[in-house]
Amino acid sequence: MVFNIDPEERKLFNFISEVAGDLGYPAYIVGGYVRDRLLARPTKDIDIVCVGDGIVLAEAAAQKLHPVPKVTVFKRFGTAMLRYHGVELEFVGARKESYSLDSRKPSVESGSLEDDQNRRDFTINALAISLNPDNFGEIIDPFNGLHHLTTKSIKTPLEPGKTFSDDPLRIMRAIRFATQLDFEIEAHTFKALSTYKSRLRIISKERITTELEKIMAAHKPSTGFKMLMDTGILELIFPELHALKGVEIKEGIGHKDNFYHTLEVLDNVAVVSQNVWLRWAALLHDIAKPPTKRFEKGIGWTFHGHEALGAVMVAKIFRYLKLPQDHKMKYVQKLVKLHLRPIALTKEEITDSAVRRLIFEAGEDIDDLMILCKADITSKNQNKVDRYRDNYDKLIEKIAEIEESDRMRNWQPPISGEDIMKIFNLRPSREVGILKTAIREAILDGDIQNDYEQALVFLIEKAKEMGINVP
Repeated sequence: MVFNIDPEERKLFNFISEVAGDLGYPAYIVGGYVRDRLLARPTKDIDIVCVGDGIVLAEAAAQKLHPVPKVTVFKRFGTAMLRYHGVELEFVGARKESYSLDSRKPSVESGSLEDDQNRRDFTINALAISLNPDNFGEIIDPFNGLHHLTTKSIKTPLEPGKTFSDDPLRIMRAIRFATQLDFEIEAHTFKALSTYKSRLRIISKERITTELEKIMAAHKPSTGFKMLMDTGILELIFPELHALKGVEIKEGIGHKDNFYHTLEVLDNVAVVSQNVWLRWAALLHDIAKPPTKRFEKGIGWTFHGHEALGAVMVAKIFRYLKLPQDHKMKYVQKLVKLHLRPIALTKEEITDSAVRRLIFEAGEDIDDLMILCKADITSKNQNKVDRYRDNYDKLIEKIAEIEESDRMRNWQPPISGEDIMKIFNLRPSREVGILKTAIREAILDGDIQNDYEQALVFLIEKAKEMGINVP
């Protein structure tokens, strides 16, 4: 089969073919670019394998381009990369690899195209396009990858035990590709995921988390997390999430399976937002339900305080998974801590004061919090869902109304602590904190407007009550 090369691609591929020919290097395009083009997926990265020195080929190609692009060389890996007209080209010499049991870093030696295709993770990633004059544009498919693209199947080119044992990260990549592409993992390959999952212990947390985030970024991330659960991998790499699975029944009373509920919430968020940190908040919003689960006679199962403990657990999980310990983590913590608040408001009459406090605490993240809370409305009882969603829509309207009139988002007090010290000639003290808190509470309760003049009048009266000298 000949690859359908468009005119712009042909110019670039002809150029690489000529440079490689001058060096006497047979050259091929391999991997993800071939797969994605055949699937009509956008791609800007092209991997070029030559039977020769990939770094030499990259540098020779760069010298014939105008302007001459910078070549980034990775000598340790024998690769070189350059950017040209928005396309990232990576060059590497064909190689064969061998692995030791305690490392995913291979021993590498020069090899043929066949050797290079043998070392690929999946048949759909082992496809190659020839850039050589005698068969230019021909697709070289030794493992039936074209058929697997058509049947939407993930399969290893060699026996899966060897592929996964050599580089266990491929276990995660199998699930990630299946989730991203909406493919099925071939039965023998799928069984091997469980068999060799313990090999993931030699993989760094950073690399595992990278694959988790790619699963999370898919259009339906629950697909990948269900496979991680079904293969036993989730318990190994993310025990807190695994602990959500299962239903306990006592005195004939059960509770929802919090793992599958969490995945439903995650998918609901994914439908409306590409924000990966909001997706993390969805994944972790009920993470503390297992340690807070209690059975109370006459009531049933309760999870009191799971939102507060969940926010604490977010920090531990972010450290364990090597996720950022910065504002992104604090954002996820905030949403986990507040995720019950809007839902609680939909169950009762919505007061202005409660809405002000919600906006005040959520700040600039109020819109994302509301996305999470709407996603969290799940039940087999459709009447219950409809009722909650109707109340949710009313809450959204109320938030917009309060925001318009009171300007509570990213609220700053109309009179600051420094202002209080100047007005009453006070030093930093407990009294300053009490006065500042009193202003905030009065505004949130609706006793005064979010306005300097009204706040000043209130402040003077409060100071008199406290026995503070008023000038």
